[in-house]
Amino acid sequence: MSEYLLEMNQITKEFPGVKALDNVTLKVKAGSVHALMGENGAGKSTLMKCLFGIYHEDAGEIKIEGKTQKIMSSKQALDLGISMIHQELHPIRFRPVMENIWLGRFPKKGIAIDHKEMARRTEELFKDVDLNIHPETLAGDLSPSSLQLVEIAKAVSYNSKIIIMDEPTSSLTENETKHLFEIIKRLQAKGCAIIYISHKMEEILKISDEVTIMRDGNKIGTWDAKELTTDLIINKMVGRDMTNLFPERHSIPQSENIIEVKDFTASDKKSFKDINFELKRGEILGIGGLVGAQRTELVEAIFGLRSIESGIIVKDGKEINISTPRDAIKHKFALLTEERRATGIFGILSVLDNTVIVDQKKYANNGVLNESKRFNAASKTNEELRTKTPNLDELIQNLSGGNQQKVLLARWLLTEPDVLILDEPTRGIDVGAKYEIYTIMQKLVEQGKSIIMISSEMPELLGMSDRVMVMAEGRVKGILNAEEADSVAVMNLATKFED
Repeated sequence: MSEYLLEMNQITKEFPGVKALDNVTLKVKAGSVHALMGENGAGKSTLMKCLFGIYHEDAGEIKIEGKTQKIMSSKQALDLGISMIHQELHPIRFRPVMENIWLGRFPKKGIAIDHKEMARRTEELFKDVDLNIHPETLAGDLSPSSLQLVEIAKAVSYNSKIIIMDEPTSSLTENETKHLFEIIKRLQAKGCAIIYISHKMEEILKISDEVTIMRDGNKIGTWDAKELTTDLIINKMVGRDMTNLFPERHSIPQSENIIEVKDFTASDKKSFKDINFELKRGEILGIGGLVGAQRTELVEAIFGLRSIESGIIVKDGKEINISTPRDAIKHKFALLTEERRATGIFGILSVLDNTVIVDQKKYANNGVLNESKRFNAASKTNEELRTKTPNLDELIQNLSGGNQQKVLLARWLLTEPDVLILDEPTRGIDVGAKYEIYTIMQKLVEQGKSIIMISSEMPELLGMSDRVMVMAEGRVKGILNAEEADSVAVMNLATKFED
C-alpha cells in the first residue's frame, strides 16, 4: 500500500491561451498538513479544482489510497472523501445556515425534510468545532468571518479523508485562526490530510508538515516545513529576492484636507457613532481595528451605501451630499469593496465589461455604445496596471485573485476619482501581486489622489499608511502618525472597548 493518501501525478490542464498546469505532481500523507503555495496564477486553485472535480485534467492521474480515480464531479469527490473550503464563499444568503450545510443531503422523515433533525445535527456539528451560531440564523446575517467558520464546519460534516482549505483564514481574526488550527489538529489526529493554501507565511511555517511551491503552472519543489524560512519561500515563489515588501515613498501628503468627515453616526445608532477625521491630499489613511469595529460600515456610509442619522462630509472646503453611490461617484469617490466576488466583480462578464461598467454613457454616441471607445479605455488602463489576462474578452472569473483586483482598480480609475476607498485591497493575494497593488497605490498618491485603506494585516497597515485611524465598537479610538504607529500602539487602541 502507498505511503500517500493522495497522489496527483503529472497533472496538465490548459485553457484557451494559457497552460494553467504543466505536469504537476503532488503527494500528500494521511494525518499531515501539506501547504500549497505560489503567486496568484501559479496554478494552486486549478490543481485543487481538478482534485475536487470542478475541472477535468487534460493529462495525468489521481490516486486515492493507491487506487486510480477519474473524478468527474464534486459529488464524486465528496463520495471519495474529498471536501473543499473555497477561497470565495457563495452561501445561499436568504436561507438558514443549517440548510446551507446540509444542502443536497437534507435529513428526511418520509418524503418531507426533517427540520428538527437538521437543527439537531447542526448543533452537534457546531459543538464539535466549538462554534456558537444558532442553526436557524440566516447566512446573509453572518459576517464574512462567521461564514468562513460555517464553511469549515460544513467540510468537517462530510467526514472527509482529504480536506482542501483555500485561504481559510482570509476573513478570520487572530483568535478565530487559533480556533481553526485546533480543529485542524483534531482532524489530523483522525488521520485526515489537510491541503492548506495560504499566502500568510507565518501560518504556513506554524501549521504545515510539508510545503509544495508552484510557479507559472509548474511545481518548483516540495520541502519539509522545518527547512523553510519566509525569505526562502518568497524567493522560490517569485523566483527573485524581495528585500522590501513595500515600495519606497517619493512624496509626502499635502497639508490641505481633501475631505473632512464630521460627526458621522449610523442611522441604526448601533453601528458607528460620532466619527470625525480628515483626509489630506496625497495621503494614505489606514483604518485599523478588530472584526466588528465597524470599519466597513463607516466607509460604505461615506460612499452612500448606508444611511446615516447625522453627520456631514466636506470636500475641498464645501459640504457635499452623498445619499447614494451615484452621488459619491459624481463627487469623485471610488470604493473597492472587501468581498470582490460578492460585491465587486461580475463573474459571468468579460474583463472588458467589468472594467467599463461604472459609466457606460462615457462610451456611447447618441445612446449607442461605441465598442472602440470601450476597448481602448479598458485596454489602456489594464495595461498600465499590468493586468494578466489572455485578452479583454476573457471572463473575469477565470483570472487570479490579484488580477481580478487590478481589473476592479482599473474600473474605478476610469472614473478619475479624487478619493479611493480600498477595503482590504490585498486580501487573498500573493506577495508579488501585493507589491504591484502597493506600487499602484503609491503612484496614485504621488499624482495627488488620496486613499482610505482598511486593512486587517498589521504589516500592510503600518507599511503603507501615512496615518492610522484605529476603530473599536464603532468609535474612533485614536489616530496615529506613521512615526508613532506600531503594532502595540494599534492593538492598544483596537482593544480599547470603553471610553
